[in-house]
Amino acid sequence: MAYEFNLMRSLIYVGLAKEEYRAKLEHWLYNHHVPESISKFSPYVTKYAFYQAYPTPPEGDRFGARKMQLTEHYWLVNEHLPEMANNIFQEFMPMDVLRWQGCIPDVDSATVHDNAESGDAGRAVGGGDFPPFIFAFVPINWEEDFKGKERTPVNGPNFRWQFLIQYPEGCSKDEGERWFHEEVVPFLTGSVRVNRLVSSKVKVNYGAPSAQFDRLVEVWFDGPEEWYDLCVNLAKDKLKKPEWAQQDTFPFLKPQHNIASMFLGDRCTSDNLTQYRGFITMR
Repeated sequence: MAYEFNLMRSLIYVGLAKEEYRAKLEHWLYNHHVPESISKFSPYVTKYAFYQAYPTPPEGDRFGARKMQLTEHYWLVNEHLPEMANNIFQEFMPMDVLRWQGCIPDVDSATVHDNAESGDAGRAVGGGDFPPFIFAFVPINWEEDFKGKERTPVNGPNFRWQFLIQYPEGCSKDEGERWFHEEVVPFLTGSVRVNRLVSSKVKVNYGAPSAQFDRLVEVWFDGPEEWYDLCVNLAKDKLKKPEWAQQDTFPFLKPQHNIASMFLGDRCTSDNLTQYRGFITMR
């Protein structure tokens, strides 16, 4: 059997269809999903962490904001090889989990515990009018460092805007990369509001077939007001609309499908491999 040592970082952008579902989704994550995940992959995952999403800034929905959390893994091996296919148990992932995230129609089910699918099936849903399930793999370290490499933790705290982009139909990957490097990067690095800018190409996507993102970007600001001032107000005059644009103003991409964003802080909400102690409720 040829197991493949392959260091990668993965990012799952967890959405939220509406606030009514936050408690339900959080209960499934911490009561079911975390212990099952640790049981399965702790021998070959070195970090498994949750980062709670910050409130979405005004007009953040145009940027494809996902409102629940970022899930992050650091992998030692490629879990998607044939040698890794035989699981001793399947994950408990009722399709309602995808409904709560907004990836499938919001239709209630009277038999919540009878509609379980495997984790892999759940991660393949979404698309069309619904946000796809995003499961993107990137290098363990950033490939391109554009601004702020001298920044240290004492310079913080940071309001982090992390986003994935998929170049749309009518825009080749080469053209999209030119647009990113020649238009977007100078716009961001040229602003005093931006404290840090890094990016990497996505290596592989294991989410829904429509979620084939090309690039991951992370930009740090002092707070959401600085983000809004630059990316909404100033972008109207500073960034021209490309021919392939899917919306009239920056980011010019279709929200949730060609751009998906997370607004985050520095702190990890739960470093599960070291901090998880079971589902302990408030008394």
